[in-house]
Amino acid sequence: MQVQETEIPGVLLLTPKRFGDHRGFFSETYNNRLFEEAGIHLNFVQDNQSLSVEKGVLRGLHYQLEPKAQDKLVRVIKGAILDIAVDIRHGSPTFGKHISAVISQENWQQILVPKGFAHGFITLEPNTEVVYKVTDYYSPDHERGILWNDPELGINWGIDPSEVVLSDRDKKHPRFSDADFG
Repeated sequence: MQVQETEIPGVLLLTPKRFGDHRGFFSETYNNRLFEEAGIHLNFVQDNQSLSVEKGVLRGLHYQLEPKAQDKLVRVIKGAILDIAVDIRHGSPTFGKHISAVISQENWQQILVPKGFAHGFITLEPNTEVVYKVTDYYSPDHERGILWNDPELGINWGIDPSEVVLSDRDKKHPRFSDADFG
């Protein structure tokens, strides 16, 4: 597994090894021992999967408050996304900054989004399937969000805002300056 640091400490791009031949390929997409050897000590408790039928489906920016905050290991099994992680850790030198990365079936990368980050993605292709592991269970009482297009964050989603497909819930999140970070 290749581990690549990003501009914000803690957010990592991971590329599992893939072994291919005339039949296709094999890959260990998660191996706890390899994570431990890379200094990543997490206990994943839940796997999630989403299908976004249209290009331009935006999910986010989501997070959970302590004590139910979640680390996330995100990968794409079909299609491609632009993945966004926003630092919401008070006192962090990168508070309010974000990382963006294309995660796709093609590049085989995964992104590790630690606790203390709001997370979201937009689909770059139709029929995109995303799977992700989390280190705590979903808790509606601790769930929060930030408005995806808040100008204060300056996120370039790479798409005309009129083409973004959102849930009603994601349209109503507060701006960054009004968000509840616990």
